[in-house]
Amino acid sequence: MEGQWDAGASSVVAVAGESPLSIPFDDPILIFGLAMVIFLVAPLVLKRYRLPGIVGIILVGAAVGPNGAHLLERDATIQLLGEVGLVYLMFVAGLEINLNQFVEYKDRSIVFGLLSFLIPQAVGTVVGVYLLDLTLAAASLFAAIFASHTLLAYPVVNRLGIASNEAVTATIGGTILTDTLALLVLAVVVASTDGALDAAFWLQLGVGLTAFFVGVWLLVPRLGRWFFRGHAEESYFEFLFVMAVLFLCAFLAELVGVEHIVGAFLAGLALNRLVPETGPLMNRIEFVGNALFIPFFLLSVGMLVDARVLLAGADTLVIAGSLIVMVFTTKYAAAWATGRLYGYDGDEVASMFGLSVGQAAAALAIVQIGFDAGVPGFGLEMINAVVLMILVVALVSPAVVERSGGVLARNREQRPYDPDETPQRILVPVSAASRHAESLLDLAFAIRDARVGEPVRAVSVVRPESIARTRSRVDAAEDRLETLEEYAAGAEVSLEGRARIDHNVASGIVRSALENRITSLVIGWDGARSREQRVFGHTIDQVLRRTTQLTLVGRVHEPLNTTRRIVLVLPPGIDRNDGFPEAVHTAKLVAERTGAPIRVLALEDDPERLEELVAAVEPDSSGAIESVADWTVLRSRLREDVRAEDLVVCVSSRRDDPGWHPELQTLPKRISRLTDGNFVIMYPATEEDEDDRRFFRLE
Repeated sequence: MEGQWDAGASSVVAVAGESPLSIPFDDPILIFGLAMVIFLVAPLVLKRYRLPGIVGIILVGAAVGPNGAHLLERDATIQLLGEVGLVYLMFVAGLEINLNQFVEYKDRSIVFGLLSFLIPQAVGTVVGVYLLDLTLAAASLFAAIFASHTLLAYPVVNRLGIASNEAVTATIGGTILTDTLALLVLAVVVASTDGALDAAFWLQLGVGLTAFFVGVWLLVPRLGRWFFRGHAEESYFEFLFVMAVLFLCAFLAELVGVEHIVGAFLAGLALNRLVPETGPLMNRIEFVGNALFIPFFLLSVGMLVDARVLLAGADTLVIAGSLIVMVFTTKYAAAWATGRLYGYDGDEVASMFGLSVGQAAAALAIVQIGFDAGVPGFGLEMINAVVLMILVVALVSPAVVERSGGVLARNREQRPYDPDETPQRILVPVSAASRHAESLLDLAFAIRDARVGEPVRAVSVVRPESIARTRSRVDAAEDRLETLEEYAAGAEVSLEGRARIDHNVASGIVRSALENRITSLVIGWDGARSREQRVFGHTIDQVLRRTTQLTLVGRVHEPLNTTRRIVLVLPPGIDRNDGFPEAVHTAKLVAERTGAPIRVLALEDDPERLEELVAAVEPDSSGAIESVADWTVLRSRLREDVRAEDLVVCVSSRRDDPGWHPELQTLPKRISRLTDGNFVIMYPATEEDEDDRRFFRLE
């Protein structure tokens, strides 16, 4: 036995010793571990020098790849993961585009999107043919590299709070057109490498693309709403559903003769309004992509880069110089022309240029697919040149937006900063038995101002009984709050939960609001009647009487991301309420976060005046106000028009406050009978709020 043991041990040692650290590495664990180290270290190092992390991963990929130290081989596994990362990258690009902003200023977005694509495409094609000696097809693909744009500087826009600026909105919306048209150029050029561009080719491509686009745009949102409404309780099912849609659309795109990234981008656009930017699902999608798939794509691209090409000749530098000069001049020309057409000032034009000059996702996708497809002229020199261009614009784009956007932000300031100003603080009362607390949290996330950095508060009030019974109920409440904290963490939102004991549940909620200086309450209502009910029931009615904060009382049983439309009801005289601007701002924020359009029904004799008041409140939203004659007509309109996928939001008023009407006392119950979907009754803050002006657009 001892000899057998020794022999086995020696054989293990011998096998292990055959390839301890062979170069290039072939051990899968070592390869994956090295990749994780690269994904971790490279972005952190470049962050110190204010460079985007994508550049760091590409540069390290070049250093460790076949053209560098050759620690890693660009084998089938790296290529597979890189391909998945590329598809994932374009999908996320489609998800992150703000469709509401595109619709709000669709004329300006379309004009800028067309100019920002056509000018670079035309100039790039001419330069490619006459300066770089490329074929017409290759020159068209060369131009498409920088005809699109990636919003590298959008975090700067978000931090400065200028996303609602008309020029900035047009630039963001124009991304849809530039990316879509650039990817279509890619599809045509790559398809043409396999055959002639004859009538049969254009007919097949046109019919296939039309059927594919219409099919995805019509079927995917409907399928998504059906799935999310039935499986909202299992978050990993939602993620797997999104992944299934992504890769199925990418495969179908290949079947109709275009590149898979076109299908991935379209899948992102189709699911855009079903994946709120503030929800746990979007956080999971971005987390998996940013941590794993997209870095593998960047690593794969970096392993194609050959620094020796820079020393072998001037071809790479000529191509890179051409790209850099053209991306700056053509993107500025598009911004300048749009500015002249719509009367934007110099800082707005500069902000448009700074946003649209950024290049990353589409540029990398186009150059790699062109390289893999064997498009003439798309060799290592082209890949190296694109990497150099991305490095340069990654430095310039945020810097330009920081400077010009800072001026726009200062110009829109309405009053000096007040250090005593109370930041937004949201409280969500829940019970241990609540079945829809997660949906209430989604509503709280939708109205939350992430720039404030305040956590969402949750409170569970327990009535005291015997010691053992009370302790048991407190434990159950704390367990429920811990579950909600985990749910909030999935959306990268901090939630502070607390269980408290009070003989009166309403008193416990009110005291929590006072102790935490709460500015907004989000309360759930099941629609059931109680013996002491006036509007909602004994507890909620008491909370409304004893609080002055903005309060949202809602029946939110369906996933908020399946909202197709928001129906906003404005009773007569509600605009005289001091908190009206904040209430409208909150409703618009929900619309923006869910991607749903707003339809306004107003019981108002002067709808034009009310429309001006609503339009003056941030953020922007499209849609005219529809005047309703009386309460009977309103109920009839809601009964006929409201569907289960709609979210009804009624701005109400507390008793004896401006805008109060006796009909408001029974309206919540009537709405609960008129619709099976979600609805919210919103009570504006009743005290004079000196900060109401912060909700207005003064540009």
